[in-house]
Amino acid sequence: MSIARSEGRLQPARAGDPTRVGPYRVVGRLGSGGMGTVHAGLDSSGLRVAIKLVHASHAEDPEFRARFRREVLLSARVQGPCLIPLLAADPDAETPWLATAYAPGLTLDRHLAAHGPLAGGTLYAFAAGTAQAIAIIHAAGVIHRDVKPQNVIINPAGPLVLDFGIAHAADGTSVTRTGVMTGTPGWISPEHYRTGTAGPEGDVFAWGALVAYAATGRLPFGTGSPDVVAYRIMSTEPDLDGLPEGLRETVEKALAKNPDERITSDSAAGECVRLLAAQATQVLATGEGPESTSARDFLTTEWHVPSVADPAWQVPTISARKRALIGLIAVATASAAVAGAVVALDSTGQTRQRTTSKSVASPPARADRPAAAAASAGPGSTSTATPRDPRTVKVPVDPLAGAARPAFTRDSDRSQPHPDEWRNSTRFANPPEQNTEQAIRNHITSMLTTKGLEFIKPEITFNLRAQTVIVTGGPVPQLPENYQQMFQRASHMAACAALAHQLKENPTTWPYGRFSIHWKTSAADTEAAILGYGKATTGCFNEIAGQWRGGESGMTTAEIPSTSTAEIRVADATVKDITATWNRNTAQTNEEPLSASDGINLGFDPVENAAYVWTADPNNRFGSRASQSNLEGAVEEAVCRTHTAEFNANKKWDYPRWTVAAWDPFIAERQFIGSGSCTP
Repeated sequence: MSIARSEGRLQPARAGDPTRVGPYRVVGRLGSGGMGTVHAGLDSSGLRVAIKLVHASHAEDPEFRARFRREVLLSARVQGPCLIPLLAADPDAETPWLATAYAPGLTLDRHLAAHGPLAGGTLYAFAAGTAQAIAIIHAAGVIHRDVKPQNVIINPAGPLVLDFGIAHAADGTSVTRTGVMTGTPGWISPEHYRTGTAGPEGDVFAWGALVAYAATGRLPFGTGSPDVVAYRIMSTEPDLDGLPEGLRETVEKALAKNPDERITSDSAAGECVRLLAAQATQVLATGEGPESTSARDFLTTEWHVPSVADPAWQVPTISARKRALIGLIAVATASAAVAGAVVALDSTGQTRQRTTSKSVASPPARADRPAAAAASAGPGSTSTATPRDPRTVKVPVDPLAGAARPAFTRDSDRSQPHPDEWRNSTRFANPPEQNTEQAIRNHITSMLTTKGLEFIKPEITFNLRAQTVIVTGGPVPQLPENYQQMFQRASHMAACAALAHQLKENPTTWPYGRFSIHWKTSAADTEAAILGYGKATTGCFNEIAGQWRGGESGMTTAEIPSTSTAEIRVADATVKDITATWNRNTAQTNEEPLSASDGINLGFDPVENAAYVWTADPNNRFGSRASQSNLEGAVEEAVCRTHTAEFNANKKWDYPRWTVAAWDPFIAERQFIGSGSCTP
């Protein structure tokens, strides 16, 4: 049974079904299968989720648990358009479970049976959206392995690809074992049939068959027994009659028998986006046609499918006696629940904190860290599942939760800003807009000042028609690219936080939920380059599966020299503490001592309030997993110790997060080892 797959038909719960799974209240069933049951759940804000709870018999299988845990960790990295995100998971629970966003809609096979093949702009939008989803999966280092019509939902907002490495583990089809064929007959590549190879090329082959099926309603290699279909896949050409010419060329390249001759998912996405753009603008799809990098730029205007019944989920009522009993149980449970935390994401990737000791957010390195390193967690050190430092900018998880008729009406709009939105924007027109302008400006300036970039003066304007707040920087001649990138990140965070606050406090009167960041090259510019854009309803922090993760953009900001005397002082003290902590543990870890020449560096990212630690590591001192885990332990202890000391002396100190990375000379890339947070 596929997670998140449903046509909106909520079945009543059955005897023995749980009333809660993790942070979610179970309100019914969405389906069941050989490996588990999919329950309908609600979080405290009313967000609808699909919860896959595996059968107890599989929970007792250590091999199954190991596969399930690995797939959960892999899938937490996959986020993007036309994908249903993993929200939370507990692979170590007595009964393992995972939860995704709930998406109403028919699966592709059922949609075609009810409404016929896709055509026109909807077909091109389907091809582009699914290709980009698969490209995102591959970019995250994950292979889908089961691309098929039953794993694509035709949602009113666009196509949605399901089960990218999640339900596969639960259904036993995503992790290769001896003698086990992965995938679904009819949607398996020629090389998989011949050698058992299941790589990204196999996903592309299945995608090509999927698009052909969507366009014609026919299986490209026909029907029949699995052996007959397998023979056709390996030996005959697909039936592509009825595909539009340009799209047919791309599908033919995806269905090449030789995987080395097959188009990549990224290239397929690019070709389909150009075809979609040509369809949307009614121009020829040539190399000099419309330029775009995302299917969502045109998907909103070209995607036309019949609406689906999606009745509200009714929460079962309970008697007063049961409520009293539940209250007593909750009090007793709360006293014991300090053991840990389940951290979940909403459908946009924003965190929701809960209590439990097991979480997908736990870094894999924790489990096998040597005893000395594991015991080195210093004062105030916690896992990334702990609540944020109370001084960190507060951003509502779902600012429009519970709002009956919000003034902001573009929550589902995926289009990018039009240049006219910037041209037609104006200064604030009322006190709420003025307060928001000041909040955004002050927040941006405070972040830029720590790097000596206060000379960049942000201009905040409003476009009521577009429901968009616009931040513009420049002109600053010869500004380094990393400085401009920091302005974009600071503007994104400041605008997102300010708008989320307003949407939360004034949902029925505050109309602005979108924001865009622009850059002028001269004061006389009548156009400004778009640096970025977003919505305050889709999350402001870089968090995946409930865990804050440092990344290259934050590292780029951290590498900009700080002008804050406090930051310079704390950075110097922390680097010395990291070295001393590592050296104290060498007797237990059998590592060589560190010295000043080993190149431990530390910088601060004021956008996400994080300390970044990185090493030059020319001799690959931290190449092994054990050494990386020991380094992570030393960084965690030292950073949290200095953070606590500085916060006790200066309540304005605001760097509770940390990330550590080491340079790998063999692949000439920086490898991020771990991230965490501290509480003073």
